[in-house]
Amino acid sequence: MSRLKRTVALVGMMGAGKSSVGRRLAAKLGCAFRDADAEIEAAAGCNISDIFERFGEDAFREGERKVIGRLLGESPHVLATGGGAFVNEATRARIREDAISVWLRAPVELLLARVGRRDTRPLLRNGNPREILEKLLIEREPIYAEADFSVDSEDGPHNAAVERIIAALDSRGLLGPT
Repeated sequence: MSRLKRTVALVGMMGAGKSSVGRRLAAKLGCAFRDADAEIEAAAGCNISDIFERFGEDAFREGERKVIGRLLGESPHVLATGGGAFVNEATRARIREDAISVWLRAPVELLLARVGRRDTRPLLRNGNPREILEKLLIEREPIYAEADFSVDSEDGPHNAAVERIIAALDSRGLLGPT
């Protein structure tokens, strides 16, 4: 039985650990885990890189907004959003209305190390990944800071971030009994 009273939406940069932390958090809380990017790919019948290439970022963001809206209509669960999802004003408003948002913060060095492991990030393909990430961080951090609370994502096991999220949720009365 899930301890969650509301959906927890993990927000933050690509490579911050939203999916990895989200899976562990959901398991620990006994609830479902949803990955918005995986749900978008399933709905579109192709991967995110192909969506960007064929239809552009604007079309991807519109699909992302719709998918996240649908997922927020489900019973409480842990939701890993894409790195740019919370930047969209309509998506951010919907998350604010229907979920608790948690910003997983990570320094650029850690983000670079994590995203460099796979070539699946369309936004990093056209230029220097460090410069692109630094620019995105400058643009997005003030928006991510609007999340209900933030937790630092560190290099190493994600269990520490999971425990910090659980403690923050518990201290705010957002968890039911164990």
